[in-house]
Amino acid sequence: MIRVGTAGWTLYKATEAFPGEGSQLARYAQVLRCVEINSSFYRAHSTATYAKWAASTPRRFRFAVKLPQAITHENHLRRARRPLTEFLAQVRGLGLRLGPLLVQLPPSLVLEPRVAGSFFALLRDLHDGPVVCEPRHESWFAARAEALLVAYRIGRVGADPAPVHGAGRPGGWHGIAYFRLHGSPRKYWSVYDPVRLRHWAAALETLPHGTDGWCIFDNTAYGGAARNALEIAGLVGSGR
Repeated sequence: MIRVGTAGWTLYKATEAFPGEGSQLARYAQVLRCVEINSSFYRAHSTATYAKWAASTPRRFRFAVKLPQAITHENHLRRARRPLTEFLAQVRGLGLRLGPLLVQLPPSLVLEPRVAGSFFALLRDLHDGPVVCEPRHESWFAARAEALLVAYRIGRVGADPAPVHGAGRPGGWHGIAYFRLHGSPRKYWSVYDPVRLRHWAAALETLPHGTDGWCIFDNTAYGGAARNALEIAGLVGSGR
């Protein structure tokens, strides 16, 4: 399964990209198969809010949800049980529409195998669904980190622009390949051209059998995300 979407659905120029009746999320979900919720990084949403969002979308639609910054950026994966338990209780409002959890790490966070292993073990004790991690320090792209991600069935995000060497390609557990395309050369603003889109379309279409492909556009500042998502969805046949 290949899914293409954007980081959030309240997007610049979204009205023209997703016309029709109903809420913006409902219109969006009639065209694309997934969305990434980033607002959960900054503030908690109630279980009822997640349930409302789920009810606005078709049965096959999926939400990726970003972990709170308190876990990843403030506590640096330590002392995570309480905030993680609360977060998981909230996102269960999505029910069967819950897709991967996104663990984005700050660029300064160096891999500490014992800390990371303890966190991933806790996460796996509490949650059995798909998980992806977007590390941004070079220490997370060595063999030791790769083995850790594979052991806990966690995919490593392929990001553009890549913050360090190797970060542009998905890695970790091969059950999921998750691309986060932030816009380049100007992050969040640049619109990708057809050559770049064909490159990622080919990467998605040649994933190994059994690997779920996700492609999320985060170049949301000037309308690029919606435009690029619709374009690449057409290339890979993931649109409705």
